[in-house]
Amino acid sequence: MAAPITSIKLKALTSAETEQEKLAELQSLIAEQEQAINKILEITGELNDIGVLDAVQAMIKAKEDIAEIAVNQASREPITNLVNHVLNASGMLTSIDPEVTEKLAAGVKSGLHEIELHGGNNETISVFDLMKSLKDPDVNRAIQFGLHFLKGMGKGLDER
Repeated sequence: MAAPITSIKLKALTSAETEQEKLAELQSLIAEQEQAINKILEITGELNDIGVLDAVQAMIKAKEDIAEIAVNQASREPITNLVNHVLNASGMLTSIDPEVTEKLAAGVKSGLHEIELHGGNNETISVFDLMKSLKDPDVNRAIQFGLHFLKGMGKGLDER
């Protein structure tokens, strides 16, 4: 009978053998991905021909200067004003009930449709016609909405 195995000895590869093994793995990967590698080389060749790689290389070398220019441009007053407006508008929009904005958008869409239907007739409206239109429930609802909106806006302006 054979003697039992009491220890396992791992064969340590030399650096040359490890390097040879990695080269063999790399060769098999290149063989498997030949078409993709050819496309990459073709793309980089074309980028080099038109000067894009030179431009990218110059940008990398001048990264501190480019970053300084970008920071200076971003800190200009028009840009900071734009950022503040976007933040204020997004804060305002998030505080409004989405159902209200949906209703308002539908009303605006309907109003624009009405303009398309009757907007080009160039009729003059007399004061009597205006008073008579107040009896129309749709017109009255829109005027009430506008008046309530103006009242709320006035209150908001007074608080500042």
